[in-house]
Amino acid sequence: MAKNSLEGSKEDLSKISEEEMLRWSKEELVKRLRKVENEKMNLMVEHGNLMKDVNRRLQLHLHEIRGLKEVNQKLQDDNQELRELCCFLDDDRQKGKKLSREWQRFGRHTASVMWKEVGMYQQKLKDLEARQETLLRENVELKEMVLMLDEERNGAGSRSSIDSQASLTNLNGGSATRDVGDGSSTSSTGSAGSPDHHHHHLHHHK
Repeated sequence: MAKNSLEGSKEDLSKISEEEMLRWSKEELVKRLRKVENEKMNLMVEHGNLMKDVNRRLQLHLHEIRGLKEVNQKLQDDNQELRELCCFLDDDRQKGKKLSREWQRFGRHTASVMWKEVGMYQQKLKDLEARQETLLRENVELKEMVLMLDEERNGAGSRSSIDSQASLTNLNGGSATRDVGDGSSTSSTGSAGSPDHHHHHLHHHK
């Protein structure tokens, strides 16, 4: 507004010729001079206010810039931490893959060894089963042989007992015939047939 007033004053002064200014009185000149000075002071005050506003805005912008710098620094720090974390995770992933491959190789090797051992145990089990069957057959054969030997022994004992009884009978009969045929007395014959004589005769033949 003061600028417009000054421009208006300049326009007014520029429109006024020097001759007309010379005809002005001293009071009129002082009045117009003070008016121009007031307008100049108003312009200076307004300019100062504008500079203060500009400075205030600059301070705000500087504060915002500092805040943005801090945010940017924090983001850069976070970015660096994330990069380091990504590197760590990638290394860990590589180690995990390597460990997984090693475990797979170990698992395949262990499975192969276990299959071999299982095959060996199965073969041993088959051999043991075959030996067990052989032992069972041998036991059955041995039992049959034992039974046969028992039967033969029992049969031989029965025959020997029968033969012994038959020989004793033959011996007793032969003795009686011999006594009678020798012409022995009736008393001697009778004594031979007595129980005591018969017992003595058996004892003698034994």
